[in-house]
Amino acid sequence: MSPPQVAPLPVPGSAAQYQPPASGAQFTPLSTPEWESSLDIAKRLNATTSSNTDPATVSVLEQGVADLVARYETEGPHRLAPEAVDLRNFIQDRLEGQQPPRQREALFRLAAQASGLLGYMAVNAGREVVAEAYCKEAEELAKEIADRALIMWVQGTRSLNAYYAGHYDEAVQWAEAGLQIAPNHPQAIRLQSNGRARALGKLGDRPGAERAIAAAEELSSDHQVAVGLTSCISFEPYGMARTLANAATVHVALANAPQVLAYADQIDELVEQSDSAWSQALVRLDVATALLAGPRPDVEHAMVLGRQVLEAGGGPPIRSVVQRAGELYAGASRWQDLPAVREYDDALRSWQSAPQTRDLATSAKMACLTEQTRRAANAAHSRPGRISSHSSAQHN
Repeated sequence: MSPPQVAPLPVPGSAAQYQPPASGAQFTPLSTPEWESSLDIAKRLNATTSSNTDPATVSVLEQGVADLVARYETEGPHRLAPEAVDLRNFIQDRLEGQQPPRQREALFRLAAQASGLLGYMAVNAGREVVAEAYCKEAEELAKEIADRALIMWVQGTRSLNAYYAGHYDEAVQWAEAGLQIAPNHPQAIRLQSNGRARALGKLGDRPGAERAIAAAEELSSDHQVAVGLTSCISFEPYGMARTLANAATVHVALANAPQVLAYADQIDELVEQSDSAWSQALVRLDVATALLAGPRPDVEHAMVLGRQVLEAGGGPPIRSVVQRAGELYAGASRWQDLPAVREYDDALRSWQSAPQTRDLATSAKMACLTEQTRRAANAAHSRPGRISSHSSAQHN
């Protein structure tokens, strides 16, 4: 039995309509099908697969992102932000054209990374609202390509932003939002140590903070991360030294001086051998602040460490170093009659006189945080199980 006769598809836009043949009648098409030429097909294929971005350009842009990460700790946000903006805008110009799927996915990832870097820089520059806007953009772009690692990195940066704004509950929430994506992912190390642990320490939740540190250390072992000090802005998983530096900061907030000193001693050589002036400054400031806690404070030694940081410069000005240097003086202010404290105060005032440092030190938000710290210290005074008043004043 021969197959039934198949009518050709009507040409789009043609007035010809299919009319089923009468029973027993021979079918005659109402029009001849208009086949495309091989040239027409070739033109359409070329238009579909054409791109305004070749693989070599994608490689150059990837190197541009890597270069910003590599230079960040030596040049800082104020110097590199304009370059990052130029990179982000160039990537956007490419995205507004056409690319095959794989190149377009690469451009989405690069755009998300560039926005993420700008968000992180804005955190360090004390620009909270701008930081959140960049993070929101980075998150949405990363979601378009289902890049879980990058989404988790962005949530960690949001947690950092909330932390330095003094919104510790919010910092925990952003970190936990990232952990819900993949709790055993290498990016979870940062979310646990830099996100949950530090914010919980500020909230006085010792058991929660210690569990977060333990989780970060276990993940570091499971994923065999780098032993050394990774760049703070890197998209790679946290190295062990950076995780332990965060653990030291947690115990500063918990007024646990022996544990601060133990962690600092563990990473001292790695930090000193690194190119990170920020890490060197922050670890020394943590140790100095810890020396002011406990029943037998070592004020002289603490002030010496603080002056060493200021004399070395502390690297390009960023919020964390400026804020922590100020908190060290706040913690030592009850010994302000001691020459060492007065000398640190003089050095701090001189160091803060640089324009970018002064802007960070005198911002309205940081002034508000200082007042919140004093209120929290007064409220916590004499309560069992809470941080002592002078330690709270140092770290909140």
